[in-house]
Amino acid sequence: MTPGCVQSHAAMTQPNLTVLSANISRGSEPGNLYRPFSVFSVLTLTLLAMLVVATFMWNLLVLVTILRVRTFHRVPHNLVASMAISDVMVAGLVMPLSLVRELYGQRWILGRALCQVWISCDVLCCTASIWNVTAIALDRYWSITRHLEYTLKTRKRISNVMIGLTWLLSSVISLSPLFGWGETYSEDSLACQVKEAERQPQMAFTVRHATVSFQTDGETWREQKERRAALMVGILIGVFVLCWIPFFLAELIIPLCSCDIPPVWKSVFLWLGYSNSFFNPLIYTAFNKNYNNAFRNLFSRQR
Repeated sequence: MTPGCVQSHAAMTQPNLTVLSANISRGSEPGNLYRPFSVFSVLTLTLLAMLVVATFMWNLLVLVTILRVRTFHRVPHNLVASMAISDVMVAGLVMPLSLVRELYGQRWILGRALCQVWISCDVLCCTASIWNVTAIALDRYWSITRHLEYTLKTRKRISNVMIGLTWLLSSVISLSPLFGWGETYSEDSLACQVKEAERQPQMAFTVRHATVSFQTDGETWREQKERRAALMVGILIGVFVLCWIPFFLAELIIPLCSCDIPPVWKSVFLWLGYSNSFFNPLIYTAFNKNYNNAFRNLFSRQR
């Protein structure tokens, strides 16, 4: 090979070596998407995946039971079915994509369009789940404190109105991310998240949740059935507050103080809120013997 050819060949390969070197240096950065996982990361992702599957299957079981048992085709089981639908959607549409985000170190690799769809589904499903719990709490509260006026016919009409309003308002609110409102996406940092203002209207419902189940009169607590119903609502609301209040407080305080919290805590608060969709059917069915009997009959028929 002549000296000229050697010089020409060196000149052609130099840019490629420069690009390769740049790629290697980027691949070794801490923000690289394809970094090795620690044992803690693998265990955390495994537990989150198990939570997704358990949430989906348990709420699906409640839905199938309500559909197959005719005595459940009435109030308040229609409210429970609406709650189970929203929680199934949380587990089927929201949590899996959030798990993919966790898999890549809280970075969004699926593009802006899917980011908007994911946030829209998140707002729709989580808002509907929260308001469905509100509807169940209000239904139980009225049935305890106004049992003479809150007849079966009135209860059915009001429950249908609450279900309709829950899904209508949740759908309207969830449309905004599809048009880029209330959504934050950065292609450079691969960030995909909902703006704080999108979640803050739900704070009013959090306060309502925390108070409605404890405002019963002293007389109503004397009867065992009413006491059991009030206890169920109290636990349902208490678990809701424990699951969602850290997320709400963080989203409310961060814009006010112009500060930030570590990303790992944001993930903890978000997944703690998602876990409420797992606890909802557990709490409600644990205080209802009819569901326990229906579950046993359902599984006995499958054998």
